Amino acid sequence: MTASTSKFDPRKHVGVHAERVSHVSSTNFPGHHPDEDHSWDLERFAKGLTVKIERLSNRSIEFDLVGVDASIANAYRRIMLAEVPTICVERVYVWDNTSVIVDEVLAQRIGLIPLNVDPALMDMKQSPNDQATDRNTLVFRLQVACQRNKNAPKDTTDPNQLYINSDVLSSHLTWIPQGEQEIVLADNPPAPSNPNIVLGKLRPGQEVDMELHAVKGVGKDHAKFCPVATASYRLLPLVILNPENPVPPHLTEKFQKCFSPGVIRVDPQTKAISVDEEKMRNETMSREVYRHPEFEGCVQLARVRDHFLFNVESEGFYPPQRLLPEATAVMRAKIAHIKRAAETLLNNGDGLGDVEMADV
Repeated sequence: MTASTSKFDPRKHVGVHAERVSHVSSTNFPGHHPDEDHSWDLERFAKGLTVKIERLSNRSIEFDLVGVDASIANAYRRIMLAEVPTICVERVYVWDNTSVIVDEVLAQRIGLIPLNVDPALMDMKQSPNDQATDRNTLVFRLQVACQRNKNAPKDTTDPNQLYINSDVLSSHLTWIPQGEQEIVLADNPPAPSNPNIVLGKLRPGQEVDMELHAVKGVGKDHAKFCPVATASYRLLPLVILNPENPVPPHLTEKFQKCFSPGVIRVDPQTKAISVDEEKMRNETMSREVYRHPEFEGCVQLARVRDHFLFNVESEGFYPPQRLLPEATAVMRAKIAHIKRAAETLLNNGDGLGDVEMADV
């Protein structure tokens, strides 16, 4: 059923009105609708679940997640932001820094550099004071000194021509293998995922010499461990035309301009209005059409309650298409942990005692 011929269904749609929204909460749970069985069923859930990639690039992905509750979609978003692990610089040992940037600021900028290291190959420290080993720590060296370029053109004012190493770049980070790391990480030597990040400026006589220790962590501990630049979702827009109250032919172009480009199609001969199903997902739901009294009753705006449009931008090691499976693995581990705690309560008799929950 297309948007132009469908009707608003309060069980499936969220109503978007001029100054409010309606039917926000889901009602497909047992006991809400008389004589209807809405108990959760795995087979029915699997049949309605759909994941479809709409756009994929080297650093971003847009995909549709259909057939889940908003709590599940939001859990995926939060896990991708805060609980998918990455590798980042945690400790900076400054041997020499004569640049204009103070040690603390430069160390903070270094910590934000995304590293192209598979977190699965590293162990996570259980506490900040754990002993550094080749299993939980990567060592980098940052050693850059600026000098004058004797061969620079006499009339140039470009620092890149006047000086050698006038910029401290992320590409200056040099990995120093420890223990078995040279063998384990031989296929993909650790390095910044973007070699052109500017960390500071140098002039002749200035130098930076530091030792950097990178560890495995998650975004809820510090934002530098976040594997994504952005992770957001929105509900699929729905534009429902009223066939009993069509748009007057002389107002079709004005009606079309109330929506995002391409959403509304106008037949050049009959001036008939229709909705482009493919481009309807681009509608911003500005509700501009509600501002014009001449269009009252011609259209109704809504969103599909269980159809989520995700937009995720990846940073660091993970390609964008791997972020959802990684978030799913974290979610499954959390569910298994809760299951074990529930089974412990069940097996301990009356279940009146407290169960200590470890941080997952």
